[in-house]
Amino acid sequence: MAATRWQSASGDRRGKAPYTGVMPVTLPAIIDTWFDARGWRPRRHQMDMLAAAERGDHALLVAPTGAGKTLAGFLPSLADLIAHPTDRLHTLYVSPLKALAVDVRRNLLTPIEEMGLSISVETRTGDTPSDRKARQRVRPPHILLTTPESLSLLLSYPDAALLFSDLKTVIVDEVHAFATQKRGDLLNLSMARLQAINPTLRRVALSATVADVDAYRAWLAPDGDIDAVTPVMGEAGAEPNVAILIPEGRVPWSGHSGKYAAKQVMAEIEARQTTLVFCNTRGLAELIFQELWSVNDANLPIAIHHGSLSIEARRKVESAMAAGKLRALVATASLDLGVDWGNVDCVIQMGAPKGSSRLLQRIGRANHRLDMASEAILIPGNRFEYLEARAALDAVEAGERDADDFRPGSLDVLAQHVMGLACAGPFRAEELLAEVQSAMPYSALTPEAFDHVLHFIEGGGYALRAYDRFKRLTQDDDGSWRVSHPRFIQQHRLNAGIIVDQPALAVRFANGRKLGTVEEGFAAQLRPGDSFFFSGMALEVVRMDTSDLTVRATSKQARIPSWGGSRMAMSTRLADRVRHFLAEPEEWHRFPPDVREWLEMQKLRSTLPQPGQLLIETFPHEGRHYLVCYSFEGWNAHQSLGMLLTRRMESQGLMPLGFVANDYALAVYGMKPVTDPASLFSADILDHEFVDWVEQSSLLKRAFRDVAVISGLIERQHPGKRKTGRQVTFSTDLIYDVLRKYQPDHLLLKAAWADARARMTDVGRLGDLIDRAGQTMLHVTLDRVSPLAVPVLILIGREHVAQTAAEDALLMEAEALVAEAMRAD
Repeated sequence: MAATRWQSASGDRRGKAPYTGVMPVTLPAIIDTWFDARGWRPRRHQMDMLAAAERGDHALLVAPTGAGKTLAGFLPSLADLIAHPTDRLHTLYVSPLKALAVDVRRNLLTPIEEMGLSISVETRTGDTPSDRKARQRVRPPHILLTTPESLSLLLSYPDAALLFSDLKTVIVDEVHAFATQKRGDLLNLSMARLQAINPTLRRVALSATVADVDAYRAWLAPDGDIDAVTPVMGEAGAEPNVAILIPEGRVPWSGHSGKYAAKQVMAEIEARQTTLVFCNTRGLAELIFQELWSVNDANLPIAIHHGSLSIEARRKVESAMAAGKLRALVATASLDLGVDWGNVDCVIQMGAPKGSSRLLQRIGRANHRLDMASEAILIPGNRFEYLEARAALDAVEAGERDADDFRPGSLDVLAQHVMGLACAGPFRAEELLAEVQSAMPYSALTPEAFDHVLHFIEGGGYALRAYDRFKRLTQDDDGSWRVSHPRFIQQHRLNAGIIVDQPALAVRFANGRKLGTVEEGFAAQLRPGDSFFFSGMALEVVRMDTSDLTVRATSKQARIPSWGGSRMAMSTRLADRVRHFLAEPEEWHRFPPDVREWLEMQKLRSTLPQPGQLLIETFPHEGRHYLVCYSFEGWNAHQSLGMLLTRRMESQGLMPLGFVANDYALAVYGMKPVTDPASLFSADILDHEFVDWVEQSSLLKRAFRDVAVISGLIERQHPGKRKTGRQVTFSTDLIYDVLRKYQPDHLLLKAAWADARARMTDVGRLGDLIDRAGQTMLHVTLDRVSPLAVPVLILIGREHVAQTAAEDALLMEAEALVAEAMRAD
């Protein structure tokens, strides 16, 4: 086939000046003609990716949304398949979301069909029919789009070595979304196995929001060899047009939903073709949808999308969006990664974005073209969130991204991976250890630690060795390891996966139609006749059993469901910017008048902390004594600190009554004043109170439940039957108690502790806070509440309030609190 030889070229129109590359690369004529027919030319980074492939290099592409990252990732594969046709699996594409794999297939098939290429593309996820999965292992497509979990399961079959023997490329899309998490651990281990099967395999990763390029190059490379990965930087696109919506009236003192701006948001929706409305949580998405629907006087088609809705509901919404049938879609993080809907012309973020990288990712969903400015609107929920929103805008303008925290690979994930490889066939420990160590997260894994993992799978640990159901591996006389019984292979394939959902009930109509799931904790609060909002509808509970919540549509007043899980904390870089705002009055002219007034009154009545300084205020209010700590370390860290401080206050006889927290501050209140806050924040609080609190609370049991499921110790499903969440929790709690008593150094207890410290308590930021307190604490004693304390104090009493009368009473109380704080005398 004839080919055109080009230099790497910038721009997407033929009239733009060419980029003078180092080496010419060859693009097949059929692809060249396809670009020509559209008046396009490949962008520089697309040609650079082709050049890296011709050299056989691994590659990391960092390019803004709309720059053609997906095509850049696949272009070398298409070129190679045109030049060297095959009937084998050529390219594996891994995405963090099932929806993204489906969307990429749709977008990739378009150019393939328009070029008339005989290249097959299929998806393989948990939603793929079993007969298609079986066929794919025998007659695979040229390009397979999948997720980390589905790839891991493919590797558990004996024919995996044959299936992947000719695999040329693995493409990891949106690599920032999971590289630093347990799913990234599993994917890196899977890539190590693929590399062992075919040492010439190329690894490619794509992202729009990577801060530390070299860290991701090391993560991607075999053996962490950073020089083996070519960094390819995309062209900068048009600057986004982002605004903060200043509502009619004043910025609220408290709240985080932005629901007060529903009318203004609806006006923006009416003025545009299609709008994406992002919310930070599923509960908030349900709330905002209802608020928007109540002011949708024009009866425009709007919908809702989040991870707890049924697959049928989500696919229906995604298809409607792709067809341009919706004017607005209220969504969560389930859609902020890579899904390409070119007709979206505005993104609205309800509440603070929590990080510049997340904001950029969401902004990029609008217009989705490099040469067109994305439009976005931020709706801050309160005055602190206004500062955070302004900080996020400044960070975006400065090109600043949120830092990523790479950590050692998790041992529960390693246990699952090892069991999966054992299902494919026997292995020798020393050979598998070398392979595992070639995965960057496990590069420092010691032979002793690996041996602990093997013996855990072999018998569960010595405290559980009497139980046959934990004896999943057996070591033969020749030293090789194999699966003890075929039933363990079936058990592994039924239960493997990294995402451990909270115990949940299916929400169904009486005819059996499934709407989605709600967590058991929320369902337990419901009784027949109660109503709640879900999937954009008001639903009345008809009956419930151990697995299903049967409902019917209703017009009754309803409540918003709650979901567990940790809340997103403001990134450390945004927190630093907010601290600078407080200390730099010369910046305040950029803020709305009421925000300026708030800060000016704080400066007059108390003080504003300098960057790096920890401000502690103490004051009396309505017969109680308050301590407010302005640390800006996020809700999770503040919740943990609140637990620790109240314990320490109790031991000092200060009679604490409770605490409340938001992302910006923590308020603790009690019957006696705190005169020496430094004694509460001493460094040993993380050695004594922290350990006692975590071990006595449910945190460690929750963490143990997750690692027990991921490691395969506890199964969620039996053939033909799925355990309820309550049954899984009961099983893990029993084992947890046994291990705590008889084997406290068990591998899973260590893994649970690591999870509890990092994921549930944000102990890293908590430790930074404690360290800072010892050196920079500024204690200010006041005679009454300060302006800066109002947003967090307003939260007292609001945690579980649903009744209108109670809300009205709390509103009056909040107004009195504001008046007291903002009085100058």
